[in-house]
Amino acid sequence: MRGFLVSWMGWGLILGTALSPVRGSDGLTSGPGGPRTSPVRPVSTYSIIAIDPEANEMGVAVQSHWFSVGSVVTWAEPGVGVVATQSLVDVSYGPLGLDLMRGGKTAPEALQALLRADEGREVRQVAMLDVRGNVAAHTGSRCIPEAGHQVGKNYSVQANLMLKATVWPAMARAFETTAGDLADRLMAALEAAEAEGGDLRGRQSAAIRIVRVRPEGPGWRNVVMELRVEDHPEPLKELRRLIRLHRAYAHMNAGDAALEKNDMATAMREYAAAEALAPDNLEMRFWHAVGLIGVGRLDEALPILVPVLRQDGRWMVLLERLPRVGLLPSDPAILERVRAALKKRGR
Repeated sequence: MRGFLVSWMGWGLILGTALSPVRGSDGLTSGPGGPRTSPVRPVSTYSIIAIDPEANEMGVAVQSHWFSVGSVVTWAEPGVGVVATQSLVDVSYGPLGLDLMRGGKTAPEALQALLRADEGREVRQVAMLDVRGNVAAHTGSRCIPEAGHQVGKNYSVQANLMLKATVWPAMARAFETTAGDLADRLMAALEAAEAEGGDLRGRQSAAIRIVRVRPEGPGWRNVVMELRVEDHPEPLKELRRLIRLHRAYAHMNAGDAALEKNDMATAMREYAAAEALAPDNLEMRFWHAVGLIGVGRLDEALPILVPVLRQDGRWMVLLERLPRVGLLPSDPAILERVRAALKKRGR
Protein backbone atom coordinates (compact mmCIF):
# COMPACT_ATOMS: atom_id res chain seq x y z
CA MET A 1 0.00 0.00 0.00
CA ARG A 2 2.54 2.57 -1.20
CA GLY A 3 4.78 1.99 1.80
CA PHE A 4 2.01 2.22 4.38
CA LEU A 5 1.20 -0.82 6.51
CA VAL A 6 -2.33 -0.66 7.89
CA SER A 7 -2.23 -1.40 11.61
CA TRP A 8 -4.67 -3.50 13.59
CA MET A 9 -6.06 -0.25 14.97
CA GLY A 10 -6.91 0.83 11.44
CA TRP A 11 -8.71 -2.43 10.80
CA GLY A 12 -10.51 -1.97 14.10
CA LEU A 13 -11.96 1.24 12.72
CA ILE A 14 -13.07 -0.51 9.56
CA LEU A 15 -14.86 -3.09 11.67
CA GLY A 16 -16.56 -0.36 13.65
CA THR A 17 -14.62 -0.59 16.91
CA ALA A 18 -13.60 2.51 18.83
CA LEU A 19 -10.11 3.88 18.48
CA SER A 20 -7.93 5.63 21.01
CA PRO A 21 -5.63 8.20 19.43
CA VAL A 22 -1.91 7.68 20.01
CA ARG A 23 0.63 10.48 20.14
CA GLY A 24 3.48 10.08 17.67
CA SER A 25 7.16 10.82 18.08
CA ASP A 26 6.78 14.00 16.02
CA GLY A 27 4.65 15.57 18.74
CA LEU A 28 1.45 15.22 16.72
CA THR A 29 -1.14 12.61 17.50
CA SER A 30 -1.25 9.58 15.29
CA GLY A 31 -3.68 9.32 12.45
CA PRO A 32 -6.61 6.95 12.05
CA GLY A 33 -4.31 4.12 11.02
CA GLY A 34 -2.54 3.99 14.39
CA PRO A 35 0.96 5.09 15.46
CA ARG A 36 2.98 6.76 12.76
CA THR A 37 6.19 5.02 11.71
CA SER A 38 7.86 8.10 10.22
CA PRO A 39 7.70 11.85 10.85
CA VAL A 40 4.86 13.67 9.14
CA ARG A 41 5.89 16.35 6.64
CA PRO A 42 3.82 19.00 4.88
CA VAL A 43 2.74 17.79 1.47
CA SER A 44 1.31 21.23 0.76
CA THR A 45 -0.44 21.22 -2.55
CA TYR A 46 -3.54 21.74 -4.62
CA SER A 47 -5.66 18.87 -5.86
CA ILE A 48 -9.04 17.98 -7.34
CA ILE A 49 -11.21 14.88 -7.09
CA ALA A 50 -14.13 14.46 -9.48
CA ILE A 51 -16.56 12.00 -11.02
CA ASP A 52 -18.16 11.90 -14.48
CA PRO A 53 -20.98 9.35 -14.14
CA GLU A 54 -21.96 9.49 -17.81
CA ALA A 55 -18.43 8.72 -18.96
CA ASN A 56 -18.07 6.09 -16.20
CA GLU A 57 -14.93 7.80 -14.88
CA MET A 58 -13.75 9.24 -11.58
CA GLY A 59 -10.33 10.48 -10.62
CA VAL A 60 -7.90 12.71 -8.82
CA ALA A 61 -5.18 15.10 -9.97
CA VAL A 62 -2.58 16.99 -7.95
CA GLN A 63 0.45 19.30 -8.16
CA SER A 64 2.88 20.20 -5.38
CA HIS A 65 6.32 21.48 -4.52
CA TRP A 66 7.11 18.02 -3.15
CA PHE A 67 8.84 15.01 -4.65
CA SER A 68 6.55 12.25 -6.00
CA VAL A 69 3.33 13.82 -4.74
CA GLY A 70 1.24 11.23 -6.57
CA SER A 71 2.62 8.40 -4.43
CA VAL A 72 1.19 10.07 -1.33
CA VAL A 73 -1.89 12.14 -2.19
CA THR A 74 -3.75 10.26 -4.93
CA TRP A 75 -5.95 7.23 -4.19
CA ALA A 76 -8.65 5.81 -6.47
CA GLU A 77 -10.16 2.35 -6.77
CA PRO A 78 -12.52 1.23 -9.55
CA GLY A 79 -16.04 0.66 -8.30
CA VAL A 80 -15.24 2.21 -4.91
CA GLY A 81 -14.19 5.86 -4.82
CA VAL A 82 -11.44 8.47 -4.77
CA VAL A 83 -9.38 10.09 -1.99
CA ALA A 84 -6.94 13.00 -1.88
CA THR A 85 -4.98 13.28 1.38
CA GLN A 86 -2.60 16.23 1.85
CA SER A 87 -1.30 19.08 4.08
CA LEU A 88 0.54 17.49 7.04
CA VAL A 89 -0.41 14.31 5.33
CA ASP A 90 -1.53 11.07 6.92
CA VAL A 91 -1.34 8.58 4.07
CA SER A 92 -3.67 6.17 5.88
CA TYR A 93 -6.67 8.29 4.91
CA GLY A 94 -6.19 6.91 1.39
CA PRO A 95 -6.37 3.14 1.93
CA LEU A 96 -8.66 3.36 4.96
CA GLY A 97 -11.05 5.71 3.20
CA LEU A 98 -11.29 3.31 0.26
CA ASP A 99 -11.77 0.39 2.65
CA LEU A 100 -14.68 2.14 4.35
CA MET A 101 -16.35 3.09 1.06
CA ARG A 102 -15.84 -0.44 -0.25
CA GLY A 103 -17.64 -1.62 2.87
CA GLY A 104 -20.67 0.54 2.13
CA LYS A 105 -19.93 3.89 3.77
CA THR A 106 -20.63 7.04 1.79
CA ALA A 107 -17.74 9.44 1.23
CA PRO A 108 -18.97 11.83 3.99
CA GLU A 109 -19.42 8.93 6.42
CA ALA A 110 -15.97 7.54 5.66
CA LEU A 111 -14.28 10.92 6.05
CA GLN A 112 -16.02 11.73 9.32
CA ALA A 113 -15.17 8.30 10.76
CA LEU A 114 -11.48 8.81 10.02
CA LEU A 115 -11.45 12.39 11.30
CA ARG A 116 -13.04 11.34 14.59
CA ALA A 117 -10.22 8.85 15.11
CA ASP A 118 -7.46 11.35 14.32
CA GLU A 119 -6.28 13.82 16.96
CA GLY A 120 -4.19 15.44 14.24
CA ARG A 121 -7.29 16.28 12.18
CA GLU A 122 -6.65 20.03 12.35
CA VAL A 123 -3.47 19.72 10.30
CA ARG A 124 -5.07 17.46 7.68
CA GLN A 125 -6.68 18.30 4.38
CA VAL A 126 -8.65 15.43 2.85
CA ALA A 127 -11.32 15.01 0.18
CA MET A 128 -13.30 11.89 -0.74
CA LEU A 129 -15.96 10.88 -3.24
CA ASP A 130 -17.82 7.64 -3.77
CA VAL A 131 -19.34 5.95 -6.81
CA ARG A 132 -22.77 7.44 -6.05
CA GLY A 133 -21.37 10.93 -6.45
CA ASN A 134 -21.29 11.85 -2.77
CA VAL A 135 -18.42 14.27 -2.10
CA ALA A 136 -16.90 15.44 1.19
CA ALA A 137 -13.86 17.54 2.12
CA HIS A 138 -12.07 18.72 5.25
CA THR A 139 -9.53 21.50 5.76
CA GLY A 140 -8.13 21.57 9.29
CA SER A 141 -7.84 24.87 11.14
CA ARG A 142 -4.05 24.44 11.42
CA CYS A 143 -3.34 23.84 7.72
CA ILE A 144 -0.77 26.36 6.54
CA PRO A 145 -2.45 29.42 4.95
CA GLU A 146 -3.70 30.10 2.47
CA ALA A 147 -5.80 26.95 2.75
CA GLY A 148 -9.34 25.94 1.90
CA HIS A 149 -11.60 23.80 -0.23
CA GLN A 150 -14.74 24.07 -2.34
CA VAL A 151 -17.20 21.26 -2.93
CA GLY A 152 -19.40 21.35 -6.03
CA LYS A 153 -21.54 18.93 -7.97
CA ASN A 154 -19.43 15.82 -8.60
CA TYR A 155 -16.14 17.39 -7.46
CA SER A 156 -14.06 18.95 -4.71
CA VAL A 157 -11.01 21.21 -5.02
CA GLN A 158 -8.65 21.73 -2.09
CA ALA A 159 -5.40 23.59 -1.53
CA ASN A 160 -3.04 24.65 1.24
CA LEU A 161 0.09 26.78 1.51
CA MET A 162 -1.13 28.73 -1.50
CA LEU A 163 0.08 32.16 -2.50
CA LYS A 164 -3.52 33.44 -2.55
CA ALA A 165 -6.91 32.38 -1.21
CA THR A 166 -8.31 32.64 -4.74
CA VAL A 167 -6.57 29.47 -5.91
CA TRP A 168 -9.25 26.90 -5.12
CA PRO A 169 -12.15 29.05 -6.38
CA ALA A 170 -10.24 29.41 -9.66
CA MET A 171 -9.88 25.63 -9.81
CA ALA A 172 -13.61 25.19 -9.30
CA ARG A 173 -14.47 27.65 -12.06
CA ALA A 174 -12.09 25.97 -14.47
CA PHE A 175 -13.49 22.52 -13.79
CA GLU A 176 -17.07 23.68 -14.16
CA THR A 177 -16.53 25.60 -17.40
CA THR A 178 -14.03 23.41 -19.30
CA ALA A 179 -15.29 21.14 -22.06
CA GLY A 180 -13.73 17.76 -22.75
CA ASP A 181 -13.28 14.50 -20.93
CA LEU A 182 -12.46 14.10 -17.25
CA ALA A 183 -8.71 14.26 -17.81
CA ASP A 184 -9.10 17.57 -19.67
CA ARG A 185 -11.21 19.05 -16.89
CA LEU A 186 -8.90 17.85 -14.09
CA MET A 187 -5.92 19.35 -15.90
CA ALA A 188 -7.79 22.61 -16.47
CA ALA A 189 -8.34 22.88 -12.71
CA LEU A 190 -4.64 22.32 -11.97
CA GLU A 191 -3.57 24.82 -14.61
CA ALA A 192 -6.00 27.39 -13.24
CA ALA A 193 -4.48 26.96 -9.79
CA GLU A 194 -1.00 27.55 -11.14
CA ALA A 195 -2.16 30.59 -13.10
CA GLU A 196 -3.62 32.01 -9.89
CA GLY A 197 -0.28 31.77 -8.10
CA GLY A 198 -0.32 28.15 -6.98
CA ASP A 199 1.88 26.75 -4.24
CA LEU A 200 3.76 29.48 -2.37
CA ARG A 201 6.98 27.45 -2.68
CA GLY A 202 6.73 26.74 -6.40
CA ARG A 203 6.24 23.42 -8.18
CA GLN A 204 7.96 20.06 -8.41
CA SER A 205 5.69 17.08 -9.11
CA ALA A 206 2.22 16.23 -10.37
CA ALA A 207 -0.03 13.23 -10.93
CA ILE A 208 -3.36 12.11 -12.33
CA ARG A 209 -5.27 8.87 -11.73
CA ILE A 210 -8.61 8.04 -13.37
CA VAL A 211 -10.56 4.80 -12.86
CA ARG A 212 -13.91 3.33 -13.85
CA VAL A 213 -16.95 4.10 -11.71
CA ARG A 214 -18.52 0.81 -12.74
CA PRO A 215 -15.83 -1.81 -13.41
CA GLU A 216 -15.86 -3.47 -16.82
CA GLY A 217 -14.03 -6.72 -17.48
CA PRO A 218 -10.60 -7.55 -15.99
CA GLY A 219 -9.38 -5.34 -13.18
CA TRP A 220 -6.45 -3.88 -15.10
CA ARG A 221 -8.82 -2.50 -17.73
CA ASN A 222 -10.55 -0.32 -15.14
CA VAL A 223 -7.63 2.03 -14.60
CA VAL A 224 -8.25 4.54 -17.36
CA MET A 225 -5.16 6.66 -16.76
CA GLU A 226 -2.37 6.72 -14.19
CA LEU A 227 0.47 9.15 -14.83
CA ARG A 228 3.01 10.72 -12.49
CA VAL A 229 5.66 13.38 -12.89
CA GLU A 230 7.97 12.78 -9.96
CA ASP A 231 10.41 15.71 -10.25
CA HIS A 232 10.30 18.37 -12.98
CA PRO A 233 10.73 22.14 -13.26
CA GLU A 234 7.36 22.35 -15.07
CA PRO A 235 5.36 19.40 -13.79
CA LEU A 236 1.99 20.46 -15.23
CA LYS A 237 3.41 20.96 -18.71
CA GLU A 238 5.08 17.58 -18.46
CA LEU A 239 1.89 15.95 -17.20
CA ARG A 240 -0.03 17.49 -20.09
CA ARG A 241 2.58 16.03 -22.50
CA LEU A 242 2.23 12.58 -20.91
CA ILE A 243 -1.56 12.71 -21.21
CA ARG A 244 -1.19 13.48 -24.90
CA LEU A 245 1.23 10.56 -25.31
CA HIS A 246 -1.08 8.29 -23.30
CA ARG A 247 -3.89 9.12 -25.72
CA ALA A 248 -1.64 8.45 -28.69
CA TYR A 249 -0.81 4.97 -27.44
CA ALA A 250 -4.50 4.32 -26.77
CA HIS A 251 -5.12 5.02 -30.47
CA MET A 252 -2.24 2.69 -31.38
CA ASN A 253 -3.75 -0.11 -29.28
CA ALA A 254 -7.14 0.46 -30.90
CA GLY A 255 -5.49 0.34 -34.31
CA ASP A 256 -3.78 -2.96 -33.51
CA ALA A 257 -7.09 -4.43 -32.31
CA ALA A 258 -8.82 -3.34 -35.52
CA LEU A 259 -5.97 -4.75 -37.61
CA GLU A 260 -6.39 -8.14 -35.95
CA LYS A 261 -10.02 -8.10 -37.13
CA ASN A 262 -8.93 -7.00 -40.62
CA ASP A 263 -10.86 -3.76 -40.15
CA MET A 264 -8.41 -1.72 -42.15
CA ALA A 265 -10.46 1.48 -42.26
CA THR A 266 -10.62 1.67 -38.47
CA ALA A 267 -6.98 0.63 -38.08
CA MET A 268 -5.75 3.34 -40.45
CA ARG A 269 -7.91 5.94 -38.73
CA GLU A 270 -6.57 5.00 -35.30
CA TYR A 271 -2.96 4.90 -36.44
CA ALA A 272 -3.31 8.30 -38.07
CA ALA A 273 -4.79 9.72 -34.87
CA ALA A 274 -1.91 8.30 -32.85
CA GLU A 275 0.75 9.71 -35.14
CA ALA A 276 -0.95 13.11 -35.19
CA LEU A 277 -0.64 13.24 -31.40
CA ALA A 278 2.97 12.02 -31.38
CA PRO A 279 4.48 12.85 -34.79
CA ASP A 280 8.08 12.39 -33.64
CA ASN A 281 7.53 8.92 -32.19
CA LEU A 282 9.39 6.48 -34.45
CA GLU A 283 8.05 3.40 -32.72
CA MET A 284 4.44 4.22 -33.54
CA ARG A 285 5.26 4.57 -37.22
CA PHE A 286 7.36 1.39 -37.15
CA TRP A 287 4.60 -0.80 -35.72
CA HIS A 288 2.03 0.83 -37.98
CA ALA A 289 4.12 -0.29 -40.95
CA VAL A 290 4.68 -3.76 -39.48
CA GLY A 291 0.94 -4.14 -39.06
CA LEU A 292 0.38 -3.26 -42.71
CA ILE A 293 3.00 -5.75 -43.83
CA GLY A 294 1.36 -8.40 -41.68
CA VAL A 295 -1.89 -8.10 -43.64
CA GLY A 296 -0.19 -8.06 -47.03
CA ARG A 297 -0.05 -4.31 -47.64
CA LEU A 298 3.68 -3.85 -48.12
CA ASP A 299 3.26 -1.09 -50.72
CA GLU A 300 1.41 1.06 -48.18
CA ALA A 301 3.89 0.19 -45.44
CA LEU A 302 7.07 1.24 -47.25
CA PRO A 303 6.47 5.02 -47.28
CA ILE A 304 5.88 4.85 -43.52
CA LEU A 305 8.67 2.42 -42.72
CA VAL A 306 11.61 3.64 -44.80
CA PRO A 307 11.94 7.10 -43.17
CA VAL A 308 12.00 5.39 -39.76
CA LEU A 309 14.74 3.00 -40.83
CA ARG A 310 16.80 5.82 -42.31
CA GLN A 311 16.51 7.90 -39.15
CA ASP A 312 17.67 5.08 -36.88
CA GLY A 313 19.19 1.89 -38.30
CA ARG A 314 18.41 -0.13 -35.18
CA TRP A 315 14.80 -0.42 -36.35
CA MET A 316 16.07 -2.42 -39.33
CA VAL A 317 17.79 -4.81 -36.93
CA LEU A 318 14.49 -5.28 -35.14
CA LEU A 319 12.59 -5.73 -38.40
CA GLU A 320 14.96 -8.54 -39.42
CA ARG A 321 14.32 -10.34 -36.12
CA LEU A 322 10.51 -10.26 -36.27
CA PRO A 323 10.02 -13.22 -38.67
CA ARG A 324 11.73 -15.51 -36.13
CA VAL A 325 9.00 -14.86 -33.57
CA GLY A 326 6.04 -14.73 -35.94
CA LEU A 327 5.53 -10.97 -35.89
CA LEU A 328 6.36 -10.62 -39.58
CA PRO A 329 5.69 -13.09 -42.42
CA SER A 330 8.63 -15.43 -43.01
CA ASP A 331 9.04 -14.35 -46.60
CA PRO A 332 12.58 -13.24 -47.55
CA ALA A 333 11.13 -11.21 -50.41
CA ILE A 334 9.61 -8.78 -47.90
CA LEU A 335 12.95 -7.85 -46.35
CA GLU A 336 14.54 -7.72 -49.80
CA ARG A 337 11.97 -5.16 -50.92
CA VAL A 338 12.48 -3.14 -47.75
CA ARG A 339 16.27 -3.08 -48.30
CA ALA A 340 15.82 -2.12 -51.94
CA ALA A 341 13.47 0.71 -51.00
CA LEU A 342 15.88 1.86 -48.32
CA LYS A 343 18.75 2.05 -50.83
CA LYS A 344 16.64 3.71 -53.48
CA ARG A 345 15.36 6.43 -51.18
CA GLY A 346 18.81 6.90 -49.74
CA ARG A 347 20.34 8.12 -53.05
